[in-house]
Amino acid sequence: MAHRRSSIKKIRIDKRRRENNIRVISSLRTTTRKVNSLIAAKKSDEIIAESRNLFSALDKAVKKGLMKKNEASRRKSRLQIRINSLKLQK
Repeated sequence: MAHRRSSIKKIRIDKRRRENNIRVISSLRTTTRKVNSLIAAKKSDEIIAESRNLFSALDKAVKKGLMKKNEASRRKSRLQIRINSLKLQK
């Protein structure tokens, strides 16, 4: 256990940040699953709205330092390719 006041405060801050990070990552996963299920169901109107939310959330996660810029970019690109392939099949 830490003894110095600054170390105790740092532990509290780290715990709070970790909880926030877990919350953000969990919501990203939930939104990603939702978009994937909409793609499987081929509901184009809902896909567009939900994918915008997901892209925004990915950008915010990058801004907060939860994931690297290239990882978010790769995820967005792969998802957009799947969305665009649905439009070609119509």
